Amino acid sequence: MADAPAQREKMLDAARVLRGNTRIVSDKGFRVIVTGKGGVGKTTITALLVHLFAREGFTTLAVDEDPQMNLPFALGIPWEERDRIVPLARDFDYVEEKTGARPGGGYGLMLSLNPDVSDVVERFGVRGPGGVNILVMGTVVQAATGCLCPENTLLESVIRYINLREGEVILMDTPAGVEHFGRTIARGFHHAILVTDPSFNAVQVAVHLAHLAKELGIPHIHLVINRVRSEDDVRKVREILGRSMDLFAGVHVLPYDEGLIRCEPDVRPLLGTGSPFIDRLRSLQKTLVRFGK
Repeated sequence: MADAPAQREKMLDAARVLRGNTRIVSDKGFRVIVTGKGGVGKTTITALLVHLFAREGFTTLAVDEDPQMNLPFALGIPWEERDRIVPLARDFDYVEEKTGARPGGGYGLMLSLNPDVSDVVERFGVRGPGGVNILVMGTVVQAATGCLCPENTLLESVIRYINLREGEVILMDTPAGVEHFGRTIARGFHHAILVTDPSFNAVQVAVHLAHLAKELGIPHIHLVINRVRSEDDVRKVREILGRSMDLFAGVHVLPYDEGLIRCEPDVRPLLGTGSPFIDRLRSLQKTLVRFGK
């Protein structure tokens, strides 16, 4: 039965269509930014949470702000279909249409700093497996253009617009590190999920991000310790954190799971297993719903 997983996914999709009139909307929407040091599992966790929300009937929008742009494939878009994913920042016609300036067009151009991007999800959103909507932001592709360039102006306007959308659970996967917080990309989000592994460097990045999230006024800051192999790993992270533990609304421990390596990039096969990793992630999802906005 080599096609059994595909058949199962088709049946689940059909069930979601049938229950479409009961999708959770209005005041149930909230926005989540997922961030942390590079290589700690942000994209995997974002993709799994998106599918968990979608399977419970939430209208979901997955936003990929990471220049690596791997989130669509983690969500289940086949690599062979990559050509249908158009990163927003690389559609120079759209950038010029909205900002009045074409990327790479030189300096001295009149640049609209508050373009109307209300059509962005309809024009650039990709429908993924399970009915999730995916928006790939892309990144500035020309070196040394500086922050006040058409692409950055457009991307930041899109984030502001996303913050106005109601009735959706919006999860945004971000680049590694802290730079996106410095550009206030995260302003207006309700939750920050800071992902770390048990390493000293990753924990230090998470603490720095927690302080920045607090300064931006994000009300709910959650720490996720990923790839935990033993209680010693958790104890080590808590010792590194010390008093910084008070920055977090909660700490969620995700055990190391070989299944993630076997199924990557597509995370969906893991959802149908009795994995302790998925059980812990469901607990995080319930926490997000409970806190809401």
